[in-house]
Amino acid sequence: MMEHIYMNLHETASSQAGVFAAIADIAYKAGICTSQEDVKKGLAEREALSTTGFQDGFAIPHTQTDAITKPALVIVRTETGIEWDAFDGKPCFFFLSLLIPKNEAGTTHLKALSALSRGLMDEAKRQKLLETRTNEEMLAVLNKDILTREDV
Repeated sequence: MMEHIYMNLHETASSQAGVFAAIADIAYKAGICTSQEDVKKGLAEREALSTTGFQDGFAIPHTQTDAITKPALVIVRTETGIEWDAFDGKPCFFFLSLLIPKNEAGTTHLKALSALSRGLMDEAKRQKLLETRTNEEMLAVLNKDILTREDV
């Protein structure tokens, strides 16, 4: 799985729709998907089913669509919180977005989502992510503490 990290994204990602648009734009420019609109629509449709807002500012928006050509994790971190209907009622600012091709929906998607959820349930691991200041630091924490090779 490829990771694409964008820290301190704030100009375009000031609402839930803005976060979805930023994720779709990143995915399109990175060659992860063939349609930004399909990714935005997929993220919004999934969010409408139930919140992907976790706690302490984290959310795991995700989608599976034919427009996604390879599994990826797109990470967007905003400077200010965005209302997300999270479990703890707090705004979210740290988005770990799973983008999965439709044909891998049952395997890659579930393993990666499970790994992210487990990792974010651990307060120490959430804190490590919050303390990262560079893409390299964040990638190191993800690979060491959150995602293992068995997960993805």
